[in-house]
Amino acid sequence: MKHAIIVTGGKQYRVAEGDVIFVEKLDAAAGESVKFDQVLAVIDGETATFGAPVVEGATVTANVVKSGKGAKVRVYKMKPKKGYRRTQGHRQPYTKLQIEAINA
Repeated sequence: MKHAIIVTGGKQYRVAEGDVIFVEKLDAAAGESVKFDQVLAVIDGETATFGAPVVEGATVTANVVKSGKGAKVRVYKMKPKKGYRRTQGHRQPYTKLQIEAINA
């Protein structure tokens, strides 16, 4: 099985063909194709190719399934005996991708 390590949104992901991953929001609509050229490593069975810092000519193609927001995270701040209470919510945007091909 062929695997690759890609960088997007400041994070690294280990992907294989057919995988579905959630990454930081990308500017692409559902159904569009996205190409990642920052490939740090390609592992194909017994052989492995590591870049310094990236593998030359290697790309990973993915299809955008959908974009959305994650679950709400509540942030609560309180200072005892002072009457200070603040509640804030946050929903992180994401893009759901399906990996189509690893070209190395």
